[in-house]
Amino acid sequence: MQSDISALIARRIRQDVQSMHAYAIQDSKGMVKLDAMENPHRLSLTLQAELGARLGALALNRYPDGRVNDLRKALADYAAMPEGFDIMLGNGSDELISLLAMACDVPVEPGGKKPVVLAPLPGFVMYAMSAQLQGLDFVGVPLTPDFELDAAAMCTAIAQHQPAIVYLAYPNNPTANLWDAAAMAQVVRAAGEVGSIVVLDEAYQPFSSRSYIDVIRANPGAHGHVLLMRTLSKFGLAGVRLGYMMGAKALIAEVDKVRPPYNISVLNCECALFALEHADTFAAQAENIRAQRQRLLDALRAMPGVQPFNSDANMILVRISALAGEGAGTDTAQKVFDGLKARGILVKNVSKMHPLLANCLRLTVGTADENTRLLAALSEIL
Repeated sequence: MQSDISALIARRIRQDVQSMHAYAIQDSKGMVKLDAMENPHRLSLTLQAELGARLGALALNRYPDGRVNDLRKALADYAAMPEGFDIMLGNGSDELISLLAMACDVPVEPGGKKPVVLAPLPGFVMYAMSAQLQGLDFVGVPLTPDFELDAAAMCTAIAQHQPAIVYLAYPNNPTANLWDAAAMAQVVRAAGEVGSIVVLDEAYQPFSSRSYIDVIRANPGAHGHVLLMRTLSKFGLAGVRLGYMMGAKALIAEVDKVRPPYNISVLNCECALFALEHADTFAAQAENIRAQRQRLLDALRAMPGVQPFNSDANMILVRISALAGEGAGTDTAQKVFDGLKARGILVKNVSKMHPLLANCLRLTVGTADENTRLLAALSEIL
């Protein structure tokens, strides 16, 4: 039986898929979960009961209907969508990223080369993964050593590869920073000149000091090639899986053609509408997270051997440069990761994701109590 299955896999499953690793999710049972950039705050008991009643009354025996259009309008109003734009929904941003790769799979002439997806590195892993799964080429352009956008290198790569899609995460994951506005404008302009679609991924917008939507709104004519993508995951609905993307109506209409029918369930839709009706509650949560982020940054900056990087997201990237009693060559990130895990705190070890991330951990901003436990554990380990 096993040999038959192996033969079936070898014959029917793509070789590149066989060589891939599935997206890993850490076991967090019983842990302080600070590894996935989730909003740590739950709804109040009153709002839980109100939402539960609404969900219980839904017609689960029917396919989703026009209620999805109510959600599209509510999100457009919430985001203050620019004139001339339209909006499409995805089962999380991950689905939107996959749909974009599918829609843009047009061979490049001459020679029929594969289309290219281009993005800075280190960055969100799904940009490269979606390209690979769709059979597109991925080109990564390293950030500068201090995680800034290398505008010159990006523009050179854009001119050379003429990518179908250029991804710019704003703020970036896992570095958590906003890039220089002039560098962003230069890259967006260079992509437009060669006919690339630019996707601005604002997954962490609730915690950011800036949004590129203001730049688009100020000059919509120069941004017809730009799509703005957001998610409700960081807003506070990671379990609901709801992403949305805004852009010129004609461009959104084409991408929307590859969207599966009924991709947003009635449960997802109603949860999202409920959350938007209580946007002030989630705004207060975001304000608390921003305050806790500053508290963490201040405390981490005072710790010897720890270098936290500036953050406009609900996470902080830290480099562990030294551990007491440890010699040169020690894998400091892994040591601290293991030490935190042994103390019941789960973070993300990103030190092997890219050479620029050597000895780096990514810490999600938690509740006040969770952050207190994190800082105490870090102090003990260091």
